[in-house]
Amino acid sequence: MTAAGPSAALVVVTRDDEVRARMCTELDRRYGRDFTVVASADPGTAAAELAARGEPPVAVVFGGLGAADPDGLEVLRELHAGRASTVTVALVRWGAWDTARPIFEALTLGQIDRWLTAPEEAGDPEFHRSVTEFVEEWSTRRGGGFEAVRVIGEQWSERAQGLRDTLTRNRIPLGFYDSGSAEGRALLEGLGLHEPRLPVVVLRFKPDRTVLEDPSDLDIAEAFGLLTPLDPEAVYDVVVVGAGPAGLGASVYAASEGLSTLVLEPEAIGGQAGTSSLIRNYAGFPMGVSGNRLAFSAYQQAWSFGSTFHFMRGAGGLRSDGGLHHVDLSDGTSVAARTVVLATGASWRRLGVPELEALVGRGVFYGAAVSEAPAMRGRSVFVVGGGNSAGQAAVHLSRYAERVTVLVRRADLAETMSDYLIRELEALPNVEVRGRVQVVGGSGSAFLESIVLRDLDTGEETSEPGVLFLLIGSEPHTGWLEGTVVRDRWGFVVTGPALDGETWPLDRPPALLETSVPGVFAAGDVRAGSVKRCASAVGEGALVVTQVHAHLARARASR
Repeated sequence: MTAAGPSAALVVVTRDDEVRARMCTELDRRYGRDFTVVASADPGTAAAELAARGEPPVAVVFGGLGAADPDGLEVLRELHAGRASTVTVALVRWGAWDTARPIFEALTLGQIDRWLTAPEEAGDPEFHRSVTEFVEEWSTRRGGGFEAVRVIGEQWSERAQGLRDTLTRNRIPLGFYDSGSAEGRALLEGLGLHEPRLPVVVLRFKPDRTVLEDPSDLDIAEAFGLLTPLDPEAVYDVVVVGAGPAGLGASVYAASEGLSTLVLEPEAIGGQAGTSSLIRNYAGFPMGVSGNRLAFSAYQQAWSFGSTFHFMRGAGGLRSDGGLHHVDLSDGTSVAARTVVLATGASWRRLGVPELEALVGRGVFYGAAVSEAPAMRGRSVFVVGGGNSAGQAAVHLSRYAERVTVLVRRADLAETMSDYLIRELEALPNVEVRGRVQVVGGSGSAFLESIVLRDLDTGEETSEPGVLFLLIGSEPHTGWLEGTVVRDRWGFVVTGPALDGETWPLDRPPALLETSVPGVFAAGDVRAGSVKRCASAVGEGALVVTQVHAHLARARASR
């Protein structure tokens, strides 16, 4: 034990002596300098050793499952109790196929986090890659560590909450300090700030440790060095508007196929999907992947192929002239392109209850479950919404909150949420789903104190204390396209066969994802009739590039 306290522990519990010995050898050799390795045949002995070592935080628990450990899942649950950040891993021998079904069932019900095959040889690279991912996941859940950026502000101000959410979604290592706390006051004093305009943002990765008082998003982007001017004479093959799953899919495929590609993103990489704590039904990730990890990996992939990303600028208008399209930006500039892909996605629909809208960031949150979850310890939380995003938020919040209640207007979740999420919510002991209920009011001054719920069948209203997370419906970001492309009555962009003869100007039929303006396409949630799933948005982003190629080929042939 050091002055800073005991190092975090990697705990192995299995009665299989051979597996336990091999695990100890591999974990000690690779991680022994940074972690305490505790191994035992039973949970009681493991708990006693942890107590003797000063109760270090437990990063990962590896629990045996198989012939020697028929009760392995129960042991894992026992060791995980009270440790919200700990990653629980079922440990099996290679070839123990009979463990597959109970493991998959436990994963579906949220009873364990991962599974792992015990190492068969020294230095097994696949084994160590998995362990590194488990440790990284624990580090993300726990918070702390390297802080590239520090934010000092009022804990429950809308601007401070917005900064936490934006920086978290962009995978920027963040430390937040309440300006009213002793630590926050000491940091401000150390910066020589006595009556600063809050929040204060400190860019600790900069050589001069840039300090910004109450900065706008553009101020932060400029300090990060993200406001490199674009060449005003440049004409891109494709401008992608939005860096959610559809926009990222389009940018990866367009750039990889040699098209000059510009991506415009006014907020954060990943769109709504970037706020999901764990997406478990995305192909290729059998144990799930967080939305922002998936999005950030796609961003790096597109960037490596040559896509140019232009951050903190939104699209404000679209003009077409002489075979070129001009996208007007929020900073007063514009960019020109031969084709445009609209992938602006959608935002959470606002609840529209005035007393609750006044408390946004102070107990009322739109999305933000990942960034705000650690602050929900011991609280009662309400999640409004019946889609997968709401289900994922409820599961994540349940690790921290004392109680999570999912509120839906329908009778149940069967029509709107994936089965695996419904089953997981049903299995979580501190989660309740209430159907046929609506949030109609609330109260609080500095922070939300209670919400008013209406039973949609009886009309009865009740007041209950708690924090509110809203993930309801979707509103497309298409107001800037008014009078330019055809949209449906909800504002979603109409494409392909859904366009009628009066709104399509050419003799040829529009491509499947082409809008009423030839050469302008739409993909993902912004498109009318799209499937609101992350994988389908990425798929549309890839598909639209083939249609971009066809349009460019026709344009070249007509010259």
